[in-house]
Amino acid sequence: MNWTPSLVEERLTEAAFVLKRLPEPRRQGYFSVWPEITHSFADKVGQAPRPMNIVPSPAAISRMEETLSWTVGLDPVDGKIVWLRAFGERWKIICWTVGLQRSAAHEHWLYALCVIAFKLNGRRLNRNLSKRNVIALASAVQR
Repeated sequence: MNWTPSLVEERLTEAAFVLKRLPEPRRQGYFSVWPEITHSFADKVGQAPRPMNIVPSPAAISRMEETLSWTVGLDPVDGKIVWLRAFGERWKIICWTVGLQRSAAHEHWLYALCVIAFKLNGRRLNRNLSKRNVIALASAVQR
């Protein structure tokens, strides 16, 4: 498979979505001895419907686990931007969090996606290249 920055972005977004849907870990040894409460129809009439908790499939969890290691070699700021963006955070919040302007944060994000795509394709990246050159190189390869 030929990885592109857009495919990497989709996979990171899927991993973030799976992470949101995973059930909360339970502490062992704690339990309730109270019986389960069953509500009658009259009790449920005025209540708001509870959202359904859909557990992700094992294949989605496996893809998510693979994706978690992709940001290991990145600069910490770049990794933070990538994961905040994957979780759907707005650029304004991302800029406040990492202390960069919008254009700089966007360039760091694109650079990180390109670096991940190069690594996944098995290509070595010259560290002497600037962020803009890496982004231009990735867009040329994508065509």
